[in-house]
Order: sequence, then structure tokens, then C-alpha cells
Amino acid sequence: MTLDSKVNSRKKKINNRRKSRELVMKSVYRGLVNQIDITQIKKDIQEDPDFIRADQDLYEEMLSGVFKNLDSLKQEIELYIDRSYEELSPIELSIIYFSLYELKYSASVPYKVVINEAVEIAKTFGGADGYKYINGILNKAAKVNRANEVKRP
Repeated sequence: MTLDSKVNSRKKKINNRRKSRELVMKSVYRGLVNQIDITQIKKDIQEDPDFIRADQDLYEEMLSGVFKNLDSLKQEIELYIDRSYEELSPIELSIIYFSLYELKYSASVPYKVVINEAVEIAKTFGGADGYKYINGILNKAAKVNRANEVKRP
């Protein structure tokens, strides 16, 4: 395998993981806004053109994890926000949910990667400065959920 093919393979894997996170964001959004059951959301998301390019195992694990822990994630989100939960944009809230889930339960993914992915997705799908708000919330969450990792030089 050449260096170029290794780099391309790595980029493809990263892009697949980003697509998975985007699909999780869309799915959580649908669940929050429309209160549709997770089985129907999973079925519907397969029609998204990005689904075939996504890491489907990551999508499944993250979406199931978010919905399984929805109440505890909401309680934790409320600790970090400076306004009422109801005032948050559903898109940005969806990004916060899956990112907080990843900070709490996916220790193999560095916290800086989790935050960066959330910020990049927020720049694409969220409001004009929503990514800044998400960045602040997730930095607070990282200090709590990844204290040892955050303190490392």
C-alpha cells in the first residue's frame, strides 16, 4: 500500500465517521422535533443519500446510545447552558446530544476530535454563530467527563 492510498483510506474513514455523526444529528433532530420512534427514524434515515457513505456501525451505536441515555444527557446539558433548554435550537441541541454522548461513552475518541466534529457539523447545519455556543458547552462537558484528558499538556 502506497503512502497516498494510506492517506486516502484514512480520509475516507474520517469522512465516513463525519457522515455518521451528521446522520445521528439528523436522526436525533427528528426524534426531538417530531417525537418519532427510533425504529422508524433508523428506517427512514436509510433513504438519506449519505447513508451508504457512513460508518453504519458508528451511526447505530451512537443513535441507540443517545436515545437510551436521553434523559440523563438532557439533565447534564441543562447544567452547561446559560438559557432555558426550550430556547435552544433543535439542530444545535441535536449536535450537543450526540457529542455529549460521545464525550461520556466513547473514550477512544479524543475529546478534541469530538468537539471539532461537533463544531464543523454546526457550521454546516446550525445557525450563524451556533458553533461557538456548542464549542463552549462541549468544552465545559469535556472538563467534567474527560478531566484527566483535558488536563494533559
